[in-house]
Amino acid sequence: MTDSLPAFDQAHSPYSESLGMQIVSATLEEVVMRMPVTHALTNRNGVLHGGAIMSLADHAAGTATYLHLPAGTATTTLESKTNFLRPLRLGDVAEARPKPLHLGRTTMIWQTDVRRGDGKLAAVVIQTQLVLEWKDPA
Repeated sequence: MTDSLPAFDQAHSPYSESLGMQIVSATLEEVVMRMPVTHALTNRNGVLHGGAIMSLADHAAGTATYLHLPAGTATTTLESKTNFLRPLRLGDVAEARPKPLHLGRTTMIWQTDVRRGDGKLAAVVIQTQLVLEWKDPA
């Protein structure tokens, strides 16, 4: 288990990189991720697509879970619910900060607040991360 940012460079997935996500902080106490609202991530209304918001929150909570995993385990999202509150417009930056609601042996539940550049809450995502034993396929 690590609690510092340098070890997290390799934990950034190709998918999250393709969306432009940046890890600002990744410690046991705090995970902060940002994602710029680019044209490629907007919907037909010119605002950040809900799927991109959910992806940012999922990656942030998954990273927070990863930091809390015991050796030999992995995580996957079991359930996720999103409330969209305000739009994030082209040129803005979305920031995700997960907070633990439950840190159990088999599940971890997170509330991730996604904020706009002006600090206003844009979305709230609550998700359950499953803790599972990881075995490479034979």
